[in-house]
Amino acid sequence: MRNQRTIKKPVSVSGKGLHTGVKSKLTFKPAPENTGYVFVRTDLEGHPEIVADIDHVVDISRGTTIEQNKNRMHTVEHVLAALAGLNINNCYIEVDNIEPPVLDGSAIEFVKALKEAGIKEQNIPQPVLTVDKIIRYGDQENESEIHILPAETFSITCMVDYNIPELGAQYSASYDIYEEFIEHYAPARTFCFLSEVEYLKEAGLIKGGDTSNALVFVDKIINDSEIQRIKGLFDDINEDVILGDNGLLNNTQLRFKNEAVRHKVLDLVGDLALLGVPIQGHILAARSGHKHNIELVKKIKQEYDKKTIQEKFQKEPVEKKTFLDIKGIHNIMPHRYPFLLIDRIVDLEPKKRVHAYKNVSINEEFFQGHFPGDPVMPGVLIVEAMAQAGGLLVLNSEPNAEEKLVFFTGIDNVRFRKPVVPGDQLHFKVELLKYRLKMVKIAAKAYVDGDLVCEADLMASVVDRDRA
Repeated sequence: MRNQRTIKKPVSVSGKGLHTGVKSKLTFKPAPENTGYVFVRTDLEGHPEIVADIDHVVDISRGTTIEQNKNRMHTVEHVLAALAGLNINNCYIEVDNIEPPVLDGSAIEFVKALKEAGIKEQNIPQPVLTVDKIIRYGDQENESEIHILPAETFSITCMVDYNIPELGAQYSASYDIYEEFIEHYAPARTFCFLSEVEYLKEAGLIKGGDTSNALVFVDKIINDSEIQRIKGLFDDINEDVILGDNGLLNNTQLRFKNEAVRHKVLDLVGDLALLGVPIQGHILAARSGHKHNIELVKKIKQEYDKKTIQEKFQKEPVEKKTFLDIKGIHNIMPHRYPFLLIDRIVDLEPKKRVHAYKNVSINEEFFQGHFPGDPVMPGVLIVEAMAQAGGLLVLNSEPNAEEKLVFFTGIDNVRFRKPVVPGDQLHFKVELLKYRLKMVKIAAKAYVDGDLVCEADLMASVVDRDRA
């Protein structure tokens, strides 16, 4: 555990954007504790902020693009990699256009600027996400795999395998990213293949790309008739040197023999920064790209959010298959006996779904007057129990659950399939369908021994407790 860190003074770099081609100036500025990484569009009215986190990722077309309140920032991964690689936790990143400058296509110029600004320790400890179980993401169609395992440091092992001689299979292994980043990964430049260039140009990408800020591997035969066309695609082609002896356009010289895979590691460090917290774990990546990085980050964040919720509300140890017991539920829900109708939470994915249980006992108060000779749980209470499970899911999608209440405003498509009687165990599966402007829609189902007994669509609003 160490304290959070920011920079000592502002520092700027300027250049053109890789994909949009716009000229921009980027300024790193110190930020208070718990700020994280925040991009600021200084070219727009009011200087709107875009928080760099996984929830704001909107595009992964050859780069990572984030957006907040319809304000967008393209290709943020190299900037974030420089900050994360230097273990800087809080920083404002002011940019006067829609994309940061690409500079030389790596993160080294950002690193140099940040080192020039100096790094300052702050007064609050920095949490670290310690990976305690294997988390996997696989893409069978592209034969890509990316996993994270428990480890003593933050390390990455990465492999790429391209079917051209100049690249082939490349491998990189780090043991501690924070110790190795500046020398071994920050200088690695972005790359593409010559056969991709025309497609990328037509797709509106790499408008600012040339051989000064990207490695272009020649993966096809170039004849004399193509030379002029290739020159038209780049602003900096040397007329005398189209294809160098190293297989790179314009005879660009490699900084590392395996520079391509090192840049994959660089991108991965930048994409992982969208978690908003440093990682302790070992990543294994094979043929991964931004899509796979982002999917892994989503899975890690899901596990981290679950762990954060459990640590906050579940003060006492629980058995392995329980997420929150009745004491943990009491710390979130305002209901109490006899109207608390949830006994146990076995799994919860914030903003997605929850699995909850209720053991139906003959001692329930409602059985005294509801068909006492042939007790059946009132259907309206089954719906209420589903609503409470949904409320618990919604509250745990809020940053301060204990300060909120969920009021249900509508019920649609209710169906009762089977009676529920004493001795039954109700299993509630509730999924969050929509959550916008504090208005919620959920789909809820209740099962007994795997059989569906009730289902409904529920609408609700989230309010502050002091306004209820």
